[in-house]
Amino acid sequence: MSLITENNRQYYEGAQGFKGDGTTVSFTTTFNTDLEWYAASGSDINYTKNNFKLYSSSNGLPGSWSEVTTGYTVSGNTITYTDAPVDNLYIVAQLKRLDGGNYGNTYAEKAVGETVEKNYGSYAYTKLNDIINNFIVAYVGAGKLIPSAKRTDIIFHAKRAMQEFSYDTLRSVNSQELTIPHSLSLAMPQDYVNYVSMHWIDDQGVKHVMTPTSMTTNPGSMPLQSDNGQPMQDNFGDNVDGTSITEDRWSNNGLKNRRDIIDNSDFSWDLLYGEQSYGVGQLYGLDPQKANINGYFTINDREGKFSFSSDLIDRIIILEYISDGLSTGMDTRVPKLAEEAMYAYISHAIIASRINQPEYIVNRLKREKSAKLRNAKLRLSNIKLNEFVQVMRGKSKWLKH
Repeated sequence: MSLITENNRQYYEGAQGFKGDGTTVSFTTTFNTDLEWYAASGSDINYTKNNFKLYSSSNGLPGSWSEVTTGYTVSGNTITYTDAPVDNLYIVAQLKRLDGGNYGNTYAEKAVGETVEKNYGSYAYTKLNDIINNFIVAYVGAGKLIPSAKRTDIIFHAKRAMQEFSYDTLRSVNSQELTIPHSLSLAMPQDYVNYVSMHWIDDQGVKHVMTPTSMTTNPGSMPLQSDNGQPMQDNFGDNVDGTSITEDRWSNNGLKNRRDIIDNSDFSWDLLYGEQSYGVGQLYGLDPQKANINGYFTINDREGKFSFSSDLIDRIIILEYISDGLSTGMDTRVPKLAEEAMYAYISHAIIASRINQPEYIVNRLKREKSAKLRNAKLRLSNIKLNEFVQVMRGKSKWLKH
């Protein structure tokens, strides 16, 4: 049986059509994406949560389609008409897409969203739930490596594998395009684990690398103090916190003036790199780790935010960060190139956590896990020979010291 279940219209357009025959009132879609249905009525606030829209036409011609907002229910991927005739009626289920699809006559009627685009490239992945089901079929049972195992145990180890792989193996780098507000701070994304890189984008769309700085810090607490320096407490005996003077001084320093300096005057050079530079070293003693004209940021763990230097106000930035890969639960996508490594990890984890297991089996599974993880890293590194050659061409240049 073919692993590709969608036809080209379903994959590229996100649409599937049906034809009513007067007796059939239920129609089942075969998208890779499951239908998400919350309400049929356009007046219901939950209607916008649907990941699709339904259209009908009496002749199927362009411009004749109208949005269906009543008279149907959805169970799983099956659409059932309840009080509307479907005799000789053309019906189309349109998954939401960026351009809204081809069936709405007005913008409000179009199916605007990202459901179709999120499915692009999905063939390269398999769901974590499928990994677990496949593992049970292939590895658990009489005469197999693992005679018996609870599904909950397999789920636990599969999730742990997903977390460990996400940090340094899988393509799990997420990114967001954000604008730095006047507060000079942005909340960490909901699934944030650690940052990868931060850039601001100029008017040409070019990235400029921003670096974390050690020139300032974000204090963990700011207790108010009495005249003799002792922290003050409230009626419940807890320290009373104030606002951070350090953060206030950092956000209001003169770094914002750098955005107004665009020439090569002696003043600008001295301000940026010379004796007037903000602690980054004098002209002949510049500290390379602080030599950055693109702005700075700090990680404010107290508030769960990124804090930025004042010269970055209103900048468009790209935040790249890693997650643990489990933000979408059992629907988490696993690259097929790492599927075998997942099975090896789960096998070793289950056997190694049990008592009275022969050490030679545990060690064999450990070596197998390491080998398959190494193979997965090589496959997912995505090194292309022509790109590597292009980079290495620059190594032939003579550098003067």
